[in-house]
Amino acid sequence: MSDSLLKFMLGDGHVRGVAVRLHDSWQEMRRRRRHGAGVQELLGEMSAASVLLAGSLKFDGTLVLQIHGDGPLRLAVAECQPDFGLRATATSGAGDDDAPADAAADFTQLANPHGAGRCVITLDPRQPGQQPYQGIVALNDADGHALRDLSAVLRQYLDQSEQIPSWLMLAADQEHACGLLVQRMPDAGGQGSGEAARADEDFARAVHLASTLQRDELLGLEPQELLRRLFWEEQARVFTPPQPRFHCTCSKQRVTQMLRMLGREEVESVLAERGEVDVRCEFCGAGYAFDLVDAAQLFREPVDQPPGSSRSQ
Repeated sequence: MSDSLLKFMLGDGHVRGVAVRLHDSWQEMRRRRRHGAGVQELLGEMSAASVLLAGSLKFDGTLVLQIHGDGPLRLAVAECQPDFGLRATATSGAGDDDAPADAAADFTQLANPHGAGRCVITLDPRQPGQQPYQGIVALNDADGHALRDLSAVLRQYLDQSEQIPSWLMLAADQEHACGLLVQRMPDAGGQGSGEAARADEDFARAVHLASTLQRDELLGLEPQELLRRLFWEEQARVFTPPQPRFHCTCSKQRVTQMLRMLGREEVESVLAERGEVDVRCEFCGAGYAFDLVDAAQLFREPVDQPPGSSRSQ
């Protein structure tokens, strides 16, 4: 089994969608960073959601999906890079009045028991000079009631931030992390009321069909089979973008830059206390150790060579 990602259009082009099924990348993320059952399920759904959102956008950059919780879960992050490289991590705080994160499988208990949780989506372009875009929504509906799951949170985000009628479903277990996104295409300039009405009808029909999907079906079927079962009368046109994969962007060079930003005094303080600086990636678990010699090199001023000192053959 491997990861699968499909983009599709339905009927007359009024409805678009994305379907994803993660296996290899999801197993790699699970292997590298172990969390309680509730957090693992949420991270799987977030990983699938980050691919769905990235696949629905014409955007050259990294999409970062974050849940800032006010309960046992403090922070969960899923990141989808331009080539659909994936990584995800979470930080839990088993403290105070909250139940341990391992015991809280319900989304509300895990991330929003006090009503102050939020979802943050950041689009970080890779072209120099472009500014990141960030959208923030609460984990509550307009009446202040806690939203029951991540799918509902993201539907609210898409309605408020993107203003695109959307439907999505997410699911994750120990084997797979899957998702399906269906969206009404934006109205084109000069589109008449009749065409807009047909677009509304097509989207409503697509949502009706998608809503028959059961969680076990989403987890158990490959995206191609899923589309055939749901939209067999809708003349789906399928596009295959690059397939998702696990990929962590951490490196010793990045850690070196981070330590330089931290400053000589702070680094030397850690060295005096522990004898080395040990930095571990929160996404993949990779470790980067800096001893006294390595740390000295961090802050060593470059030596300018006099003109003509380099040899040319």
